[in-house]
Amino acid sequence: MSDTINQSIASLSPYQPGKPIEELTRELGITDIIKLASNENPRGPGPSVRECVARAAEQLSRYPDGSGYLLKEALAQHLDVEVNRLTLGNGSNDVLELAAKVTLEAGLEGVMSEHGFVVYYLAITGCSAKLIRVPAKNYGCDLEGYLDAITDATRIVFIANPNNPTGTWVSEDALVDFLDRLPERVWVVLDEAYFEYVDAAGYPNGLRLMIRYPNLIVTRTFSKIHGLASLRIGYGVSSPLAADLMNRARQPFNVNSLALAAAQAALADQEFVTRSQTLNREGLANVAAGLSALGLDCIPSVGNFICFDVGQASTPVYERLTREGVIVRPVTEYGLPTHLRVTIGLAEENERFLETLERVL
Repeated sequence: MSDTINQSIASLSPYQPGKPIEELTRELGITDIIKLASNENPRGPGPSVRECVARAAEQLSRYPDGSGYLLKEALAQHLDVEVNRLTLGNGSNDVLELAAKVTLEAGLEGVMSEHGFVVYYLAITGCSAKLIRVPAKNYGCDLEGYLDAITDATRIVFIANPNNPTGTWVSEDALVDFLDRLPERVWVVLDEAYFEYVDAAGYPNGLRLMIRYPNLIVTRTFSKIHGLASLRIGYGVSSPLAADLMNRARQPFNVNSLALAAAQAALADQEFVTRSQTLNREGLANVAAGLSALGLDCIPSVGNFICFDVGQASTPVYERLTREGVIVRPVTEYGLPTHLRVTIGLAEENERFLETLERVL
């Protein structure tokens, strides 16, 4: 049967998520665990979201609204965009794959950055297209390198801003210069999963660029600052043409009813977002200072995580931390074999992480 399968799929390595707390409990029998591995909001969702999910659960026997009408209306108003520019997804990962699906096939090419989010690799390769990986510049996306990599076969490029796992970002000036020089036939996916966390001068808002660049697709998620990772809901904003194509390609009912209701409630709770931004900003500064005090080099980050070099193979350090009940994320699969990535948690979680790291090192 091996002769009958899609070889592009057979060549893929499955996505490796951060270790779940329950798995560590089963393995080691410990219960005092903090998970700082998956860039989740340590606060969880807000109370209004929890209440909304409880009400929506009363209709679990019913299929969700396949069009996501109410959420799309709320998003359109919140983002000041037309409804026909929106595509809802089972997490923003879903939208990333939809973008690849409508642009790629065998013989075509997709471009991503070294150290870029692994889902780009999965999406491009899964469409039987050729993956072009551009070497990073200072751990970040080298847009000049992207331009050099464009060929007649290139159909889509992926840019994470900020990038996971490195936390690096591209400025608005650099992005606009890139878009001005990129052939209009090449689609650009600007992944803004961590958009709400960024507090940096010169950071671009991709939505403001879409009118000028109709080949731009912006993706965002409710998994991060809104605290809805387990419900899997994200969205894309694009030209009406791209949205129409992705909505044709998506699965029916790709977003469940609980996620639709929770996302709508989360949009309305901007106080929760503001408080999460403040806690992350303070936590990021404290963790970065703590890592520097340990003599560890950090990649400057504008997200809710930070990637740091332990100066040795990172896997043994990760394993020692895990045995102490602190789950972080090794990033060897991203070409960073001596780095670990840690999510910014609550103040007490950040303190425990730094104390445990100092001990295990």
